[in-house]
Parts: sequence; C-alpha cells; structure tokens
Amino acid sequence: MSNDKDSINMSDLAAGALNEEDRAGLVNALKNKIQSLAGQHSDILESLSPVVRKRVDVLREIQTQHDELEAKFFEERAALEAKYQKLYQPLYSKRYEIVNGVVEAEGATTEAASQEDNAAEEKGVPDFWLNAMKNNEVLAEEITERDEGALKYLRDIKWFRIDNPKGFKLEFYFDTNPFLRTLS
Repeated sequence: MSNDKDSINMSDLAAGALNEEDRAGLVNALKNKIQSLAGQHSDILESLSPVVRKRVDVLREIQTQHDELEAKFFEERAALEAKYQKLYQPLYSKRYEIVNGVVEAEGATTEAASQEDNAAEEKGVPDFWLNAMKNNEVLAEEITERDEGALKYLRDIKWFRIDNPKGFKLEFYFDTNPFLRTLS
C-alpha cells in the first residue's frame, strides 16, 4: 500500500493487531483504492476479455455479499456487547462497594476483622485502581511516579460505549484530593 492517508501499517497486519475500527478502516481504504483504480483505469477493464470482465463482476458481487455479512456481524456484535454490559453492571457495583469500603466482602472472618482493629481501621481495598493499572501491561508503562499520588484517590472507573465517533470513553471518579481541583 502507499503512504497516503488510506494506508495501514503492514506490521500491524502481520501481527494480527487490528481492532474493529482498524479493520473497518482497512476495508474502507481498500474499497476506496479499488474504486479509485476502477475509475482511473476503466480502460483496463474494457481491455479485458468478456470472460475476465464477467469474473471481475462476480468478484465484485462476492465482495458486496461479504460487506453485507460483515455489517450484520458488527451490528450483532454491538448488540451482544450491550447485552453483556448490562449483565456486568451488578458485578461492577459490588466491586465498587467492596473496593470503597461501602460493604464488607462476604466471607470476611471476624478474625481478620479483629486483626485490622489493631491497626487504624482501613476500609475497602487501598490503592485498588492504582495497583490494577500498574499490573496492566499496557497501562503500567504509562503511569509515572507523579501520577501515582493522584491515582491513590481514584474510587472508580466507568466504561461507556460511544457511537459517534465509534469507540468508548472512560470516566474516572476521584475522592477530593490535593492533586485535582473540582470544577464548578
């Protein structure tokens, strides 16, 4: 592929590292390139024998059918993701309550609680989100020592799908802290 705006990094293709958005971008880039070539080189098609032109027409129809199936796939995948996001929500709520000390985890023994009484009473799981991010391969290398102070006050992270532009957003919820100012 060329180095124009429709190109995709070939090492990404070889590694199979394309996400849904990249795959859609690749498909659109290929379609645009083919349409561009077809428009610029219609004389090439005309120079082909009738048998070869028929094959090209059949290949175009196959691609159209593929595109229709792929559109259905993405539609069904989005519906399935939405369904499971609703099913995950109660789990996320329980996680929030335990992490932030709103409730005690089921099965916590009184022995463990009495050991905690000797020290200052800690609620929840201190630094849960900071530790979770530091243990994530992708995020770990992005977190600096400077970030850690603020991330210790992180109480929850919520994920939301967005449709335009297609993707997702993360919302971070912090306790009041000296690192971040509240907006009025």
